[in-house]
Amino acid sequence: MSAKSTKIESATHHEAMTRRLTKKREMTDAEIDAAAVADSDWAEVEPIDWSHAEVVVPPKKQAISIRLDQDLIDYFKSQGPGYQRRINAVLRSYVKERSAG
Repeated sequence: MSAKSTKIESATHHEAMTRRLTKKREMTDAEIDAAAVADSDWAEVEPIDWSHAEVVVPPKKQAISIRLDQDLIDYFKSQGPGYQRRINAVLRSYVKERSAG
């Protein structure tokens, strides 16, 4: 296959994808709802009432330096990205429990 024919196929594929995405954007809310109901992946999903939802802005974090045991750091890092956020959650849970009593 030559480079020229590859470019033509890529352009054709791009045009087909563009038409498909444009068609999806033109669906009404009712059509989207009907498609979701017909989709077996959504069969067990309960509808969510967002009418009383509130936007919650998380408090700004403050950067500090803290000394922790190496095994604690290793454990939290081994759980994947976001280890500082998890340490913060554990500390928050501790404070909540101690404040409740």
